[in-house]
Amino acid sequence: MYAILDIETTGGKYNEEGITEIAVYRFDGHKVVDQFISLINPEIPIQPFVIGLTGINNEMLRNAPKFYEVAKRIVEITEGSILVAHNAKFDYRILRTEFSRLGFEFERKSLCTVELSQKLIPGQSSYSLGKLVRALGIPLSDRHRASGDAQATVKLFKMLLAKDLDKEILKSSVRNAPKLRMETKLIEMLEELPSITGIYYLHNADGDIIYIGKSKNIKKRVNQHFTSENRKSLEIQKEVASVSYEATGNELNALLKENEEVKRNKPKYNKVLKGSIFSHALYQSKDKDGYIHLRIGKIDKRKKYINAFANLQQAKIALENIVREHRLCEKYTSLHNGNGNCFNYGIKECNGACSGEESASEYNERVNQVLEKYSYEKQNMLVIDRGRDLDEKSALLVEEGQFKGIGYFNLNYQLNNMEIIKSIITPMKSDRDAQQIIQNYLKKNNRLKIIHLNTYD
Repeated sequence: MYAILDIETTGGKYNEEGITEIAVYRFDGHKVVDQFISLINPEIPIQPFVIGLTGINNEMLRNAPKFYEVAKRIVEITEGSILVAHNAKFDYRILRTEFSRLGFEFERKSLCTVELSQKLIPGQSSYSLGKLVRALGIPLSDRHRASGDAQATVKLFKMLLAKDLDKEILKSSVRNAPKLRMETKLIEMLEELPSITGIYYLHNADGDIIYIGKSKNIKKRVNQHFTSENRKSLEIQKEVASVSYEATGNELNALLKENEEVKRNKPKYNKVLKGSIFSHALYQSKDKDGYIHLRIGKIDKRKKYINAFANLQQAKIALENIVREHRLCEKYTSLHNGNGNCFNYGIKECNGACSGEESASEYNERVNQVLEKYSYEKQNMLVIDRGRDLDEKSALLVEEGQFKGIGYFNLNYQLNNMEIIKSIITPMKSDRDAQQIIQNYLKKNNRLKIIHLNTYD
């Protein structure tokens, strides 16, 4: 749990400033679950330059509550949370100073979105809140007012959580959370999970991630882990101490994040995904007469393939569909190994390449249609899909046929600048598995919006 806040002050000498306004949003990593916003009477004058900056003047604060009147509410809304702020050292120091004047020791763990942004979104021209969120397409209203700045920080922090592929922020949060009783932990953890598409993380008592999974229904899938009696599930049930999750908005993002984060974090129970998730592939070759042959074989990282599959059966079904849809000859695929004409020629579903009735150029024209369908080589494009919220979309970036990463943007924001696009994208590895996940998803979901980027600067 996080308490994302912003504080406006009177200005003045170090450690003598007073709070004029505070906004705190209690954030569970996905949505705001509580909030507190208030003007504060600092009982000292506001510096003139601060009045010009914030628009808050002494008259506005005359009847506002004094800090001691709201102190209890601030303690309650930040209890058990990590404080998050843009330049957190400043906000945390101001709070501690105010509480110290009341004789109360205020202590919380804290995270700074300036430092996190510099690490996770490098290369920005400025890391001031206003310039940074503008560059990232995050809406910001009421600049230099506590509520407006805190709301923008919530959106920025949500982006940083998505970009943190090593899950350091998440693991820190889990370590800071109160521990559940062992006898009730599984039920309590399940109750807090949503039935949404995304990634889930199973943690041990030290906060370390022991398993990463993806699902179109997180609650249902984790319930299967907790109720199954296979050996791995029983071991997980003994060791798991908490569950966290990340909404992805759509299945493609979930598949890609699972592929990336399992290989990056190497959880102890994700043994399968440490290697490739595909075992077989579709290859092409050309015979002496010029006909293109398609064949299924085991994945060979040294060879270029057309498409990959999780197993041999899946590969055969896909090839059978290709042959039927494009009227290809079984003899020129790995589906027919005998001599003579193929079976499909006899039932008039083959145009006669195997009998010499169809020329290589005519036959290869249809084969090339298959190759184009299964490839986005050398393309520059954005694949637009559902976002995590109603006012959001996701974007997947491909440059020169290479997968670059995924990100999210507000519906009101126009993606028309490559530098801005790259800022919102979380960089991810373009390995064979990622490329294949994208190809398979695009084939199954051919109505997705695709923006070709050749016209962008």
